[in-house]
Amino acid sequence: MLDQQAERHVPGATMTQAKAERRFWSKVIRGPRPEHCWIWVGAIADDGYGRFYLDGASVRPHRYCLALDQGLSHHQLPELMHECDVPLCVNPRHLGVGDRRSNMVDRERKLRSANGSGLRFRGLPRAAMAARSRALRDDLLAHGWNDRRIHAINAGQGVDTPTLF
Repeated sequence: MLDQQAERHVPGATMTQAKAERRFWSKVIRGPRPEHCWIWVGAIADDGYGRFYLDGASVRPHRYCLALDQGLSHHQLPELMHECDVPLCVNPRHLGVGDRRSNMVDRERKLRSANGSGLRFRGLPRAAMAARSRALRDDLLAHGWNDRRIHAINAGQGVDTPTLF
């Protein structure tokens, strides 16, 4: 597993690979506890997921991070699922191997389908997912890690909306 405090350099990695890893980690903000998300604060596509450019191609940052964690190429990974349901999360502990069917079962279980009532990212129109991801990224860059603000954005609420507790 990737160390919480420092990036891991893969033995035998070329200077170009090491440079790509440094560039990748410069665009990740890790929560203060191991169970927190690691949020991608780089480029965000119109589907709300991050984009990392590697060798002239766009790569999903969560796939790249899991590949680093497992010592694989990001091309070797199967379809992945976010356990935390935050499209910008790259924490390998929040990612699981899945397929289309398991993703759909997970979506229904968490009430994230178009007819579901979940407040998280899934079930939102594509533009709303992208807007929420950009709001999360921009807030983290402006204010740093703040559990209350992050929770509010992930729930689709204003960061200044009063809470009951």
